[in-house]
Amino acid sequence: MTDVLKRNNVKRFGQGQQAIVFSHGYGCDQNMWRFVAPAFENDYQVVLFDHVGSGQSDQSQYDYQKYGSLEGYAEDVIDLLEELQLKEVIFVAHSVSSMIGALAAAERPDLFEKLIMIGPSPCYINDEAYFGGFSKSDIDELVQTLENNYMGWSSFITPVIVGNPEQPQLSEELNSSFCSMDPDIAKHFARVTFLGDNREDLKNVLVPTLVVQTHPDAIAPLEVGRYVEKNLPKGELIQLDASGHCPHLTAPELTIEAIKNYLG
Repeated sequence: MTDVLKRNNVKRFGQGQQAIVFSHGYGCDQNMWRFVAPAFENDYQVVLFDHVGSGQSDQSQYDYQKYGSLEGYAEDVIDLLEELQLKEVIFVAHSVSSMIGALAAAERPDLFEKLIMIGPSPCYINDEAYFGGFSKSDIDELVQTLENNYMGWSSFITPVIVGNPEQPQLSEELNSSFCSMDPDIAKHFARVTFLGDNREDLKNVLVPTLVVQTHPDAIAPLEVGRYVEKNLPKGELIQLDASGHCPHLTAPELTIEAIKNYLG
């Protein structure tokens, strides 16, 4: 196995010619796609991977400077697609991976046919003309709490992220996933995620993109999804009849249906 495939713990399965690549969100890993990815294996080559620092990736490859912005993760995505000799892939991304996918597609549009963003947010912090869902002080407090007590923050935030109290096992699973990360890497990735601003990058994404939105979503509200759609040159938005930030876990059938309808 090459360094790139080992670094990102790449897994492949499926029958099709075209590749569909699933990219997980903050604190998660490729296992979070287990309810969705198998639905595509008859028609596509399915590719799963872990971002460096997450899941079963090669943690020794984590470079604080490289991953000090989302560009470092986007570079990894490009490396991975080149290593697998893939072009015109469908890239399905959750949460922060949506902006990672956007950066990669802006840099190398030849590698992507379509992007599907689930719960994207280009900027979490409100300003005068933009609603991101959080004030600057909210995010500063979140980052400070995370710095001081990562495990406590994790057990508090995961039910908020999942947003489906009738499915507590999913909040527990997400909490376990958060807690399995190296705390220093988790804190660093959180700062990069929550303090970032990728609004200006949206206009550079020339690949057709579906924004999959739930309501309510405490992390990426509906207004944010609408902003992303409006600022993508080829954006389209679908609102699922589901709530919470992880519909691929809480409402996988609706998520699969939305993706398949978009892909035609």
